[in-house]
Amino acid sequence: MRYESISDIYSANKLIRERFHAAVANVGPDEENKLAAGEQWTPGHLVEHVSIVYGGMAGICSKLIAKAKDAGAVPDGTMAISPAYFEKLSGSATRKVEAPERVRPTGGVSIAESMERLSSSDAAFKSMRDDFETVGLSASKFPHPFFGDLTAVEWLILAGLHEHRHTGQLQQMVAKFRQ
Repeated sequence: MRYESISDIYSANKLIRERFHAAVANVGPDEENKLAAGEQWTPGHLVEHVSIVYGGMAGICSKLIAKAKDAGAVPDGTMAISPAYFEKLSGSATRKVEAPERVRPTGGVSIAESMERLSSSDAAFKSMRDDFETVGLSASKFPHPFFGDLTAVEWLILAGLHEHRHTGQLQQMVAKFRQ
C-alpha cells in the first residue's frame, strides 16, 4: 500500500486495529490458550506478542521524534519514507520469521491484559500524531532486526503492517480450532 500523508497511515492503522479487535473478540474463552495444529503459539501468545511489539514500536517512534525535535529538524516536504522501504517489506507478509527473544510472549499474560497494553500503546501513537506531521523525521533512524534502519514514519507504517499480519494468523488459528 502507498501512503500520501500521515493521515493515510493513521487511517489505515485504525482499520487494521479494528480488524485485529474483531479477530481477538472471535477467540472463545476455551481457545485463548489452545495450540492449533502446526502452530508454535496459542492465540494468547500471539496477542501478547502483538502488544509487546506495538509498545516497542511506539517507544521507538517517541524516541525518534524526540531526537528530531532536539535537533530542530524541520519537515522537508516528504513523508520520511525511503524509496527502498516497500521493497524491503515485499514478501515479508508471508515469510515465516522467528521473533527475536525480546518480543516473544511469556505466556503469563491474558488476552485481556495484552489488549489493555495495546490500547495504551495506541494512545501513545495517537499523542504523537501532530509530531509526525510537523517534525522533520527523515534524518533520525532506528534499526529493525530484519529491515535495517527505519524512520519514525516507516516504523509507524510497520506497526500497522505487523498487526495486519498477525490478524490473519489469528483468524487462521481460530478457523483450525473450529474445523
